[in-house]
Parts: sequence; structure tokens; C-alpha cells
Amino acid sequence: MNTCNESDRLLALRKLNLLDTAPSEAFDRITRMAARVFGLPIAAVSLTDSDRQWFKSRVGVGHTAIPRVKAPCATVTDSGAMLVINDLHEDAFFRDSHLAHSGVRFYAGAPLITSDGYKLGAMCVLGLEPRAVSSTERDALTDLAAMVMAQIELQHTLGRVDPLSGMPNRKQFIEDYADLQMDRPHGERRVAVLVNMANQEQLNNAARVMGASYFDDLMDEAIRSYRAVIGEEHKVYQLAATQFITIAPPGIDDGAEDGTYRARLAHWLDSRGEWCTSRFVTTPAIGMAPFLLGRTDCLDVLRIAQNAMQDAHQTGQLIGTYSSEQDAAYRRRFTLLNAFDAALHDTHQLRLVYQPRIDLGTGRCVGAEALLRWRHPELGDVPPGEFMPVVEQTSMVRAATNWVIREAVRQLAAWHGAGLQLQMSVNVSAANLLEKDFVSNLAALLNQHRMAPGWLELEVTESAIMENQGTALATLAALDEAGVRLAIDDFGTGYSSLSYLQSMPAHVVKIDQSFVRNMAGGERNRTLVNTMISLSHELGFRVVAEGIETDDVRQLLRDQGCDEGQGYLFARPLAPEVLLAWCAREQAGQAAPRAPWKPICPQMPSPARHTAT
Repeated sequence: MNTCNESDRLLALRKLNLLDTAPSEAFDRITRMAARVFGLPIAAVSLTDSDRQWFKSRVGVGHTAIPRVKAPCATVTDSGAMLVINDLHEDAFFRDSHLAHSGVRFYAGAPLITSDGYKLGAMCVLGLEPRAVSSTERDALTDLAAMVMAQIELQHTLGRVDPLSGMPNRKQFIEDYADLQMDRPHGERRVAVLVNMANQEQLNNAARVMGASYFDDLMDEAIRSYRAVIGEEHKVYQLAATQFITIAPPGIDDGAEDGTYRARLAHWLDSRGEWCTSRFVTTPAIGMAPFLLGRTDCLDVLRIAQNAMQDAHQTGQLIGTYSSEQDAAYRRRFTLLNAFDAALHDTHQLRLVYQPRIDLGTGRCVGAEALLRWRHPELGDVPPGEFMPVVEQTSMVRAATNWVIREAVRQLAAWHGAGLQLQMSVNVSAANLLEKDFVSNLAALLNQHRMAPGWLELEVTESAIMENQGTALATLAALDEAGVRLAIDDFGTGYSSLSYLQSMPAHVVKIDQSFVRNMAGGERNRTLVNTMISLSHELGFRVVAEGIETDDVRQLLRDQGCDEGQGYLFARPLAPEVLLAWCAREQAGQAAPRAPWKPICPQMPSPARHTAT
């Protein structure tokens, strides 16, 4: 038995509020019918609890429950299939069951299954003598089980209708979708249309000011106007506080008719000034999800419709249409996200490579930036530009950065032990700057490897600091006090205000590669970079240029006084042992007509850093 699925099944059963409730004539009527159809003295609606079979309705039985162990109804629940035992006394498994010991010889049970696929128990009939069942009796028992489930669903109509709007809900949509698949031709093209009246931020803001009733009025006017424009024949289902979904009539697909239908949807949105009292504080969006009946699962239709709607919101469009290519990208990102946690605990998947940093004045290697690489056991090498943006949006970013820092400091100590005294640069995220013990843990790690804090440089983007400026700046100040060097990464792409730069306890500014690569494109681009260098120097920062790929750009940067550079002109990111050999060749003058590499001390020469007052 799958424990997780069993937990979900029991939760679904308990949500129905059937266990340990009073007898119901509606169920008893079905149970009496079952006993008459089979001509047997015993019949029951049996619900499978965690350790018992509890009878919601029973005929010919004095007790309300029996143990679940070796109960035939439990087997029906586990399998989800009808079970017939002609003679319990002759059955190797059930001959010593509770029913067999109580004198029952015959059993037949059909499963009770919800529209969501949860197996609740069985509609069963029992006899005191062995017997067989005909195909007609099997069909009858199946129908009786369906009648029981219909009664259960009827008793829980509120579970299928939104209690405030009175609209059919997601559960009803799932059931109607199943009926649609049986009624319409297999493979028929249809389109689900999901409407979202407000994005999450608007939802939160309006709820704080207007309260929940605001959304009830919003949905009421939206659905009434939608039906008036699109057609009264559309059955509308409410999915969430500000979401509803419909299925377009046959003939609406990605062909010519779809353009007409899409135009009607756009017209409805464009005319919302006539019917929407909240048009200035909400931004509706529509997701269209084409699907094939009988080939696309209902829950998948809901998923792709949500994706199309979210794409519309993110792109600023009114209507988005499901894209299989985009969906494949979402699925891959989700796969990577789920797999990354395992990678953090697998010694073979993650590794660091190191890109040299070059002093542009002397040509010697003075440091290296640690860069994370991931080789998935099935997907192969996953580009960092693909997985890091996904990881950075989750809580795993802290664990990822900590993994990189631990490995980078270990490698730094190994290089120093081998006589290669480079400075190590590591990128950290906004989430790391919010960790209360980040500075103390880092200090302990450096002490463990007997490394002076000045050999480690942490790179932080401007946008990361601004996410929670007070806490982030406090953490950076503590790092600075501890002796760790700090660098502003991707300079020029974030806020870059003078007041912001004055408050930063940093030592280095790294000019983003997008500016560096455009230097050869004209005087204006070169002037921009030159201004960045001059401003940074005036404020006491050492300047590093990223993305140097040509010798012309290297020369321009050196002439403008840029202190350091990194990029493919010098070297691509290297494995640690390769970088060690590369630096050895540099030192021996074998790599390029630049000055030989020489070790540097922990306190790199730089202009006096500006200190905020």
C-alpha cells in the first residue's frame, strides 16, 4: 500500500463527513434494493477507514464496523475493482477472515470511487451459502455502487458549487469534463478559456483595502457581462476568487474560427469600461488552451490554461494561447528545480570552475571567480544561465550559495598550500544577506581552513541589496569589519545611484559585460565605460571589467585606467587543476606576451576606499 496515496485517500474520505454519522434513508433505500436484487440477507455500504470497515448503511447486520484486516471490502478499496468470492471457506486468503468466522460464505463488492479517483469502500452483498454471480448481477452491483456515489455527491453539492457566487466550481468542471468526453467524438478539438480578473499583487492590495466581498462583486459583474458578449450557452465554472473557466463550443480551435472567437474575447475585455467598476485597479488576462477530447487529461487542461493566462499577464497581453514549446520549457525548469536539491547532496553532480582575473597593468593573474556547474545524470550539462535563475527564486538559493562558498574556500586553501596565492571571488544572493548567521558561519569556515578573510571576495548585485536594503547593508558592513572583501557585481545594470554607492561598504566595482562588449561599437559606448571607471575610482573602488573578448577592448580598458579584467580573451572558466597549470605557464612566460604572473598579498593595492559618514 502506498502510504502517501493512502493518506490522501483517508483525507478525502474524512472530508465527506460520512464516517460515524447517523443512518440515512437515502442510502438505506439503495442497500435494501441490493439485498432484493441478489436475494441475499446481507448488504452494506462499507467505507474503508484506516483500521476498520464502517457501514454507512446495512441490511441484515447488527454491528456498524468490522476490522479492516482481511476484510474483502478493504481489498476492493485497494484494487478499485469488483471482487466476487463464491465461497469464503474455500478461499486461501479469506477463509480465516472475520466474515468467514461469523458464518458468511459468499461475498460480492463493487468499488465506491470519487470523481477525483479516491476509493472510499464498497457496495457489497453477502450470503450465508456459497453461490456464483451472473454477468447481469455484476452489472447491477456496479450500477448500485454508482447510485451510492451519486447520493454521496448529491449530499455534498456544496462541494461542487461556490458557496458565495453559486457558480459550479472546479470539482464540477472535472465531472462535466468527464461527461463531455463520453458524449463527444474521441479526438474532437476543443478550447478551454480561463479568465483571471486580477494578478496576485492586485489581489493582495485590494483584499487589504476592500475586503473579500470586493471580489464577489467583481466576479458577478464579470461573469454576467462575459455571458452577454460570448454567449449564454457557455457554462461558467469558478476556479478561484478571481478566476473562472469555460469550454468553447465545437469548431473553435486554432483555425479560422479561433480568430473570430478570440476577437470576441478581446472585445469583451476592451469594453470592460462599460461593465467593470474596478477597471482601474485590476488587470484581467485570458488563457486559451486547445485540447483533444479523450487525449488530454482534465487536470492537464486546467494546468495549460493557467500557463497561458500567466503568460498573458507576464507579457502584458490581454490573451495568451498555450504553447507546447513554452510548456516544455516550464516542465524542464520544474524538473531541474526538483532535481537540484538531490544534486546538492550528490558529490558527483555539482562542481566549480574558475575564471582567472587579470591585472590589466601587469598582465598577471591576481584572482579567480568561482562559477557553479551542474552535470545532471540524465540531462547532462545544464547551463548555469538555465538553472541558477530558477534556483534563485526558491529557498534552495541559500543552500546553493553555501555549497559554493564551502567548496571555493576549500579550493582556495588547496591553491595556497600549493604556492598559488590567488584571491577567490564568489557570488552571493540577496537571500544569503538576510541570514542571521551568515557572517559567523563564513568566519568559522575561513578559520577552519586557516585562510585570512582578505583572500575571499564576495560579489553582490545592486538589485540583491535593494531587495531588503537595511538588513543587506548591515550584513555587508559586518563582512567588511570581518575583513572579507566585497564587490558590486554587474555594475550599471541595477540602481547605480551616487547615494547608493556611497553607502556601500565595498572594495571593488565589476562593470557588467554588456557595457564592455559594446566598447568597440563607438565613442559613445567607450565614454560610458570611461565614466564608470572614473566615478568608481573617485569613490575609492577598484574596477574590474567583465566579458573582455578582444585585445582591442583590453587595450582600451587599460588606457582608461581599469584595474582588472576577466573574459574569454584571457581564459574560459577552468577546472582547478587546469587553472593551476595555466597560472604556472603564465609565471613561466609561456602563455602570452604579457608580464609574468606573480603572487599577490591578501591586501591588494587599491585606492583608499570611500567610507560613508
